[in-house]
Amino acid sequence: MTDATVPTSTGHRRGWIFYATLLILFWGVWGAWSALPATKYGYPDEMIYSIWALTMIIPAVFALRGQRFDRRPRAAVYGLLIGITGAGGQLLLFQALTMGPAYLIFPIVSISPAITVVMAMVLLRERISALAVVGLLAALAAIVLFSITSADSAGSSGPWLPLAVLICVAWGVQAYFMRKTATIGVNEATTFGWMAISAILLIPVAVLSMGGIPTGYPWQAPVLTAATQLLNAVGALFLVMALHRGKASIVAPTTNALAPALTIVVSLVAYHTLPTPYGAVGIVLALLGSTLMVYSDEKRGEAPAAPAVASGNARTRSLT
Repeated sequence: MTDATVPTSTGHRRGWIFYATLLILFWGVWGAWSALPATKYGYPDEMIYSIWALTMIIPAVFALRGQRFDRRPRAAVYGLLIGITGAGGQLLLFQALTMGPAYLIFPIVSISPAITVVMAMVLLRERISALAVVGLLAALAAIVLFSITSADSAGSSGPWLPLAVLICVAWGVQAYFMRKTATIGVNEATTFGWMAISAILLIPVAVLSMGGIPTGYPWQAPVLTAATQLLNAVGALFLVMALHRGKASIVAPTTNALAPALTIVVSLVAYHTLPTPYGAVGIVLALLGSTLMVYSDEKRGEAPAAPAVASGNARTRSLT
């Protein structure tokens, strides 16, 4: 364990809040505009995935500037696990949505932060206060409400349920491993570099599922896709940076609750629509839950650290 992975100051502990805020900003705006290429031009989801994978190169290059790429085998293993679970889950989501109703699939997928929290508390021995638990439950409820209010009501038959559960598990595990890489001394640039590599490696799968690269779409479709998916890619980098500085049990539910809240607000302004009752309640729960978790984490960071450091136990190593 290096000093970089065990912050010694409250200021460093709070560093995750800055990057989580940037993540919420980028993903919130991306969420409001991400559907335009498909709804306006009928652009295939597989092409949207492929362009997203390519946009991952831009933040990856930025992240690696002045940073050492960790060539240790375990850095590669964890990096590939993070990349494959994230990008693979995205591809499975496209498949699931062709088989089943989005209004049932999205709520199942949205529970992924709960998996991250459980894994972080059991395997990394992260601990959160009772106040943070209340915030966690509020954030998870908000995530489900956002999923219900944003999904369409079309349905179809097919084995979509196992795929939805698999996506949920994959994305929950991905966030856990992002945090795990920090505890073993893998820098965030290396983690994101492997994420970009993994996403690009799956482009042929997306292209083959379409039967080749489709033509006949106006140039605005790929350009608009690239612009919106760049927001997605940069947001993913901020997620890695936030999880390298804060507890997975706090960062994952907070960002997953507040990003959709911002998406709704941006959509209200851009499309002049009103939120559904589910969406309105979700916004309140997201703000309440995230506030409680951030406040609780800051209060814990203000506690004297000397006794915990002296004990040298596993709990000390998890307080990052």
